[in-house]
Amino acid sequence: MVVMARQSRPERPDLVFEEEDLPYEEEIMRNQFSVKCWLRYIEFKQGAPKPRLNQLYERALKLLPCSYKLWYRYLKARRAQVKHRCVTDPAYEDVNNCHERAFVFMHKMPRLWLDYCQFLMDQGRVTHTRRTFDRALRALPITQHSRIWPLYLRFLRSHPLPETAVRGYRRFLKLSPESAEEYIEYLKSSDRLDEAAQRLATVVNDERFVSKAGKSNYQLWHELCDLISRNPDKVQSLSVDAIIRGGLTRFTDQLGKLWCSLADYYIRSGHFEKARDVYEEAIRTVMTVRDFTQVFDSYAQFEESMIAAKMETASELGREEEDDVDLELRLARFEQLISRRPLLLNSVLLRQNPHHVHEWHKRVALHQGRPREIINTYTEAVQTVDPFKATGKPHTLWVAFAKFYEDNGQLDDARIILEKATKVSFKQVDDLASVWCECGELELRHENYDQALRLLRKATALPARRAEYFDGSEPVQNRVYKSLKVWSMLADLEESLGTFQSTKAVYDRILDLRIATPQIVINYAMFLEEHKYFEESFKAYERGISLFKWPNVSDIWSTYLTKFIARYGGRKLERARDLFEQALDGCPPKYAKTLYLLYAQLEEEWGLARHAMAVYERATRAVEPAQQYDMFNIYIKRAAEIYGVTHTRSIYQKAIEVLSDEHAREMCLRFADMECKLGEIDRARAIYSFCSQICDPRTTGAFWQTWKDFEVRHGNEDTIREMLRIRRSVQATYNTQVNFMASQMLKVSGSATGTVSDLAPGQSGMDDMKLLEQRAEQLAAEAERDQPSRAQSKILFVRSDASREELAELAQQANPEEIELGEDEDEDEMDLEPNEVRLEQQSVPAAVFGSLKED
Repeated sequence: MVVMARQSRPERPDLVFEEEDLPYEEEIMRNQFSVKCWLRYIEFKQGAPKPRLNQLYERALKLLPCSYKLWYRYLKARRAQVKHRCVTDPAYEDVNNCHERAFVFMHKMPRLWLDYCQFLMDQGRVTHTRRTFDRALRALPITQHSRIWPLYLRFLRSHPLPETAVRGYRRFLKLSPESAEEYIEYLKSSDRLDEAAQRLATVVNDERFVSKAGKSNYQLWHELCDLISRNPDKVQSLSVDAIIRGGLTRFTDQLGKLWCSLADYYIRSGHFEKARDVYEEAIRTVMTVRDFTQVFDSYAQFEESMIAAKMETASELGREEEDDVDLELRLARFEQLISRRPLLLNSVLLRQNPHHVHEWHKRVALHQGRPREIINTYTEAVQTVDPFKATGKPHTLWVAFAKFYEDNGQLDDARIILEKATKVSFKQVDDLASVWCECGELELRHENYDQALRLLRKATALPARRAEYFDGSEPVQNRVYKSLKVWSMLADLEESLGTFQSTKAVYDRILDLRIATPQIVINYAMFLEEHKYFEESFKAYERGISLFKWPNVSDIWSTYLTKFIARYGGRKLERARDLFEQALDGCPPKYAKTLYLLYAQLEEEWGLARHAMAVYERATRAVEPAQQYDMFNIYIKRAAEIYGVTHTRSIYQKAIEVLSDEHAREMCLRFADMECKLGEIDRARAIYSFCSQICDPRTTGAFWQTWKDFEVRHGNEDTIREMLRIRRSVQATYNTQVNFMASQMLKVSGSATGTVSDLAPGQSGMDDMKLLEQRAEQLAAEAERDQPSRAQSKILFVRSDASREELAELAQQANPEEIELGEDEDEDEMDLEPNEVRLEQQSVPAAVFGSLKED
């Protein structure tokens, strides 16, 4: 080592080694071109004085001048050494020179250029920094310029040197034209609005431009409009009017903002009359209510500001007569603008849809009190509205136009308008029919009855070429002869003004054309009946019946049969029966009840009682299920009145078989009550027993109470026990029915939806079955408690042939194993005393004998 020091001493007399450095020096002696060895040595010497560390870096770079790692670490260390010194310190210049030496070898490394430029920016050396950035851009390949430009632009923006920044941005945009928005923002901030507007116009016209900020082409356009309209004195190189009008044709959904921008440009330029012309043009061309509202509000605000400015000027300089006139003119202009708003808004809606009939009527209402404008509006409306595109009823415009002339006493003009309306090719036949009816009503209002008849006869006359009513390929003039509206009005006029024959001919013609309604048929028949042509009226009913099917023919049949019975009564009974059979053939159940009751009434009054009963019997089968109960009640009542109460037994039995459980239960109670009144106790008990099979004790307590009362009055201990046994049997039957159990569970839980899953929200499937099983076990336990406890050793029976004294003795004996009826049957316990048996006697009702009773 001493030898090495002697050899190196002539070359580097300032080189000093420490004993800890010897291993690293020896390693470098062996591998002096190894970067790793030098880096290990440098890492070891990090705590050494800065000159010693810099000397080590210099030694390494002398041997390895192209090592990026060494240069990067060395430059970073040198910058850190002067970080806290004043920028005027000579050490900064040494560091700068060190960077310059590095770029002799490292000029292709962008990281070193960025660090050097940032170092220069921190020194505040503007020109040197700018030139260094330019050297970096020249030295680096084009693919790495994107790393330099962000720092370069930040440097340009950080100093108030707009000319330098503009030149730099222009160079940058050649590399990255998509960053034009950044340049535009800088131009706005530096108050170079003219060039900003030019750049923004270029961006807007470039269809391939994609905004980095995510702005749409319209948003950029709107920014351009705001920029040029708010700064008319600073933007001189662009034609503002042409640009904004180009936007009007391009962005048709944002016309309001663009019109306001154009007017704002002229206002800021001092061209107030030109701005007013722009506003007037805008409110006459916009197509939407939103755009109209924007333009109108801006227009009104402009007029208000003009008035306020004029008043302020007049108050400061003193008012003169000329200023008063100008102020009055501006106030009048503003008032007129406000008063025109409804009409202008209506114009906007009509520009949207010129075929909107209701809007034309509103426009006429806005011109109220100005006849000339009303006539012009109606004329424009009937010329503009296309009946095939119209929204609303286009004929109402013609009718209202004629009514306007009529109200002003110009009947001839009103007739001319309506005559022209009859020649218009409407889309619907009903529109033309309404016009013809209005013609007739016009003549009727002025008592020209003959003319009204002539007009309606003309409207219903057969055309040269007949067409079907719904044939859209034919004009409505060839189809109006089948319009029921016109024929109905003609029939009314003929009834009021014409003769019997002419009216009959009109109704016959309506029936021939097959356009009649059931009401027309009934009106025709009533008209004939009023003139005593009864058979003719019945023929009219027959013709109407042949035109319609059920259910439309229902009213005709009801009226026809009622009128026929009222006319002939029982004189033409067979004909009446044939009519009823014809009416009931194919009659839907919904309409059968009325006809059957009318038929039965006919048989009761004029026919045979058995025929009436047969009709009632048919009615109970023909009506809807919901009406069967009422029908059976009527049947039973009429049978009892005609044949006696005993004849109703078969009817009750039939009703119980057919009706639903609820109604059958009521029928059983009535049937049993009737048998009880007749003294047929066994029959009544059998009916109760039969009915008990459809009466669940939990829901039909009234039935079981009725049976209990019956047994208390007419039964004995055996019959009561039998009733209780039947009750327990029925209850057990219902307990095993899953559907019934589910319904009972729903009732108990208060569920409103009627599904088992509602009993446990959030559970379904097996959870529902588990609930049902639990409820079934609970009900089974209740049923088991209801069962009487039976004796294990001895069972006692009550003899049917026992005497009354024996029964009383047996009842009074204390039997420790007597039958217990359970807690739930407390209400069924009877306080019967065997030694107190009451026998009742009741006379047989006279209705039982019917017509056999004695005088």
